[in-house]
Amino acid sequence: MGRDVIIALDFPGREELFRFLRYFSGESRKPYVKIGMELFYAEGPRIVRELKELGHPVFLDLKLHDIPNTVRSAMRSLRELDIDMTNVHASGTKEMMEAALEGLTRPDGRRPLLIAVTQLTSTSQERMERDLLIREPIDEVVLHYARRAREAGLDGVVCSPLEAGRIHDSLGRDFLSVCPGVRFPGGEAGDQSRVASPERAKELGADYIVMGRPITRAEDPVSAYRRAMEEFTGVSAAPGSTVPDEKRED
Repeated sequence: MGRDVIIALDFPGREELFRFLRYFSGESRKPYVKIGMELFYAEGPRIVRELKELGHPVFLDLKLHDIPNTVRSAMRSLRELDIDMTNVHASGTKEMMEAALEGLTRPDGRRPLLIAVTQLTSTSQERMERDLLIREPIDEVVLHYARRAREAGLDGVVCSPLEAGRIHDSLGRDFLSVCPGVRFPGGEAGDQSRVASPERAKELGADYIVMGRPITRAEDPVSAYRRAMEEFTGVSAAPGSTVPDEKRED
């Protein structure tokens, strides 16, 4: 299983999205991308189909969390979008995760990867105790949620890079760690609390890293993406694109 960098496409609509993607029009390998709630709620399922038609692997990041029957039904709606990965909140319980897996699985047995969010990378120990009334150490909480996801039959979890190694040690190398909260050294952490660089995430055993603003708001997004790929995977992304003449608006 190879590592990969997923670009978080946190844009308000398709105009801003495709303006950004023009930077990558000359790339021979289309980047793995993440569609979150902002873009999906603005544009709906068609935006997923458009990105798939362009050749991008897609992680649909909707973090479903509801009663098991509702999540099962929602996943039945999503499974026809040809996405590559999607997720739920592990705190929705093992029963909910099992229902999500059932709904996401097509009649022929095929399905996208299904992962569970453990604790958001914006959550610190202090915030978890104050706001969620969870007193255990955050790495223990993350590992507990990961175990429940594994028992439910899911493929992996969303966690910070700081917890990836322990999860693999406890649950196996085949159990995926998808890690947001990744920043280049010296970059601003923003609203993230548990962060690491791409190189450090690699050392800690992350399978995928998710990077948004360090790439989407970079002066040269393609160079930022190639840097992340090289630092995380050890392989240079193939050159072949140029920055558009017009400067991208934020």
